[in-house]
Amino acid sequence: MNVRRIDSLSLPGLEPYRTMRRPVEHREKGIFVAEGDKVVKRLIQSKLNVVSILMTGEWLDEYSRFLEDREIEEGVIVADRSLLEEIVGYGLHQGIMAIGRVPLPADIFNTYNAPGESRLLVALDGIANSENMGVIIRNCAAFGVDSVIVGETSCDPYLRRSVRNSMGTIFQLPVARSDVLVETLQRLRSELGFRVFAAHPQSGSLGVTESDLTGNACFVFGSEGDGISPRVLAACDDRIKIPMKNDVDSINVASSVGVVLYEAARQRNV
Repeated sequence: MNVRRIDSLSLPGLEPYRTMRRPVEHREKGIFVAEGDKVVKRLIQSKLNVVSILMTGEWLDEYSRFLEDREIEEGVIVADRSLLEEIVGYGLHQGIMAIGRVPLPADIFNTYNAPGESRLLVALDGIANSENMGVIIRNCAAFGVDSVIVGETSCDPYLRRSVRNSMGTIFQLPVARSDVLVETLQRLRSELGFRVFAAHPQSGSLGVTESDLTGNACFVFGSEGDGISPRVLAACDDRIKIPMKNDVDSINVASSVGVVLYEAARQRNV
């Protein structure tokens, strides 16, 4: 295990840790930041490439068993707590962070074109809040989604806050990117035979427990403010909603994802 101790954050190779508030630079370099014990451990245990790990000395003994056979491109960097406290959000990163490489986007049309067990996909339209994105990813991983499709109006799921709120589940969930989500949904229907469901809490939508959610299915979720855009909505086969009481017309989009996916998983497991 390649370990080096530092006494300054200005040393070469530490730029990503110093620029945690400048996500555009990370995106251009194809890297992301993982913060905190559980998230960093999940990164190490994943198949993703790890560039470096920055930690205080007390983490080194605990992590040595995880790092014995793990390739870390630039090794493990150890610094005093006082130095790491200079980095934004010490209470969140807990004195341990890592830089990983963003994997190539999933190719859903080559992956899911063969006959076999039915697949479950989620497509995101206009999800701009990175913290919501992270919780959505975590829900998708929890309920067995095969891949998440991130549309052109949604934020990057590898943003720092998204990775943190996903609790590292982003590392095990294939992410596909769509430059034109309408076209991607149309191809899912015509080429792979998916049914596309819009989570749309309006009159005329069928209750989620009344809908058949088995088979190859893709669920589309939109932004909290505007919902699913009209063009994307038109590309869906069916509209489903979560029945609510007390004149509540909608709930947080990440909560909606959890409810819909729970019902889909329940039906599919039965």
